[in-house]
Amino acid sequence: MHSLAIILLAAGKGTRMKSDTVKVLHPVAGLPMLAYPVQTARALQPDKLIVVVGHQRDRVEELCGGGDILFVHQQEQLGSGQAVAVTEPFLQGFSGTVAIMCGDVPLIRVETIRKFLAGHRESTAALSVLSVILEDPTGYGRIVRDASGRVQAIVEHRDATPQQKTITEINTGIYCGEAPFLFQVLKKIGRDNDQAEYYLPDIVSLAYREGKKVQAVVTDNFQEVKGINDRVDLSEAERVMRQRILRHHMQDGVTIIDPDSTYIDCGVTIGQDTVIHPNTCIRGTSSIGRNCTIDSNATIINSTVGNNVHIKSSSVIDESQIQDNAAIGPFAHLRPQTFIAEGGRVGNFVEIKKSRLGKGSKANHLTYIGDTTIGDEVNIGAGTITCNYDGKTKHPTVIEDRVFVGSNTSLVAPVRVGKGAVIGAGSTITKDVPAGALAVGRAKQTTYENWFSIKRKKQETDKPPEDDTSPEDDT
Repeated sequence: MHSLAIILLAAGKGTRMKSDTVKVLHPVAGLPMLAYPVQTARALQPDKLIVVVGHQRDRVEELCGGGDILFVHQQEQLGSGQAVAVTEPFLQGFSGTVAIMCGDVPLIRVETIRKFLAGHRESTAALSVLSVILEDPTGYGRIVRDASGRVQAIVEHRDATPQQKTITEINTGIYCGEAPFLFQVLKKIGRDNDQAEYYLPDIVSLAYREGKKVQAVVTDNFQEVKGINDRVDLSEAERVMRQRILRHHMQDGVTIIDPDSTYIDCGVTIGQDTVIHPNTCIRGTSSIGRNCTIDSNATIINSTVGNNVHIKSSSVIDESQIQDNAAIGPFAHLRPQTFIAEGGRVGNFVEIKKSRLGKGSKANHLTYIGDTTIGDEVNIGAGTITCNYDGKTKHPTVIEDRVFVGSNTSLVAPVRVGKGAVIGAGSTITKDVPAGALAVGRAKQTTYENWFSIKRKKQETDKPPEDDTSPEDDT
């Protein structure tokens, strides 16, 4: 079997992004753009996978992860040719095909690279370049062929003659070559150019002069091989990637009412027969089960949602877990470390943080629950809050099974309410409530009879006398 090594170039800063973050770490559909060519490279199962790093190398290595990647540091940024050359010590003794890919080309597909490699090997070329035909090739390096049609050189747009500028076949920056010849020819690249850099495209003309077979394998999808240089390119790549993601889910049995207004990250999984309404955003590593309904304007972030769950309009679910047959919202907010057990109900303007709502339990209206463990079949009345923060420390609240909490109750943590207890509406609970007890913690009501009549008579008595003196009488 033919050996394969893949080199991913990810050392550049990307100054046109105008960002403190290195270019390859800018996200596309929830993942750093570099993650996509890494996924493509891994799918090809190379014998060696090398990522060349430079700017913010620690962050790049951390976000790539994986023990199968060998990171090689390009200490000086002296061009793409040097970026490939620094990998030579790590490929000593390697004989086979070396594919060179770009870390800022996130839309490249496995099928395209596989076809490119197959074309390279079938032709027995020493060097191949992936090319594409553009109606307007302005700004791109041109593939220059000799009279017999053989690839002779790659000429950058700024260096091209007027005749060469009419060429519509352009360089994608993706190459494959045979080792050890590739590294031999890299040593011959010079720096006699405006940037005083080692240009990787120069290997084409050098190989041609040595009589080696050089070919261009044409692909028909420029969008797929287009590199990202600035934020405009980034937004275009985002749009294309999201279309791919949505199409994948729809083909797998998910109904997406309006794909143009639905945003789903790459790492999201969704079960069959789930319906997603417009203006929904599902981010990170969220997992949505089967037969769910996600209403408009919902946002779900790094959360797990079971089967037959209804996420109602304008709800925000963040790093939470929702089990089967639950209903959330509308206008609910589940903050990190929230767990909703099977059949749980969280309603209008309810906020839950770092808490567990037990099986069949309900908090339907205008409620805050924080640092709380709630058992099964509990009813939390409207306007209830857990007072979990004393200004310095968060304290827990425990509400056991089948408790009924009346409306407008404040539970001052730390406090425990035993099984089957009832909390009277309007109570402030500062002490533990035993199982089966009724707790009422509110001031005694005082009623003043005829208050309105008494108040009105007093107002009339206290009213100052009218002054009937007119300005004309004051002489």
